[in-house]
Amino acid sequence: MVMQSRRGVVAMVLAVLSRPLLWPVALRQLFRLAPNGWWHKRPFLPVPSTPYLRFRLETQYGTPAGETEAPRASDVVDYLRWCRDWERTNGR
Repeated sequence: MVMQSRRGVVAMVLAVLSRPLLWPVALRQLFRLAPNGWWHKRPFLPVPSTPYLRFRLETQYGTPAGETEAPRASDVVDYLRWCRDWERTNGR
């Protein structure tokens, strides 16, 4: 799997921080995707599990475990916009 560089992670965080309208949906998704009991395991952050991330990378980029491409900041923004629109459409 392509490992996300610190620079890539910072770019994703900055992309979300620069869009205040996406902050609420970003927080909801962060906790929705976090595994149960995340606070009991290092790194003590609500991050999605590795198997889930592998699955999402493969479905996003079409290669096993995202072998050829790491997620881009624009992909994260697009995903959060989609989540926001889905929530609005479905009354959540």
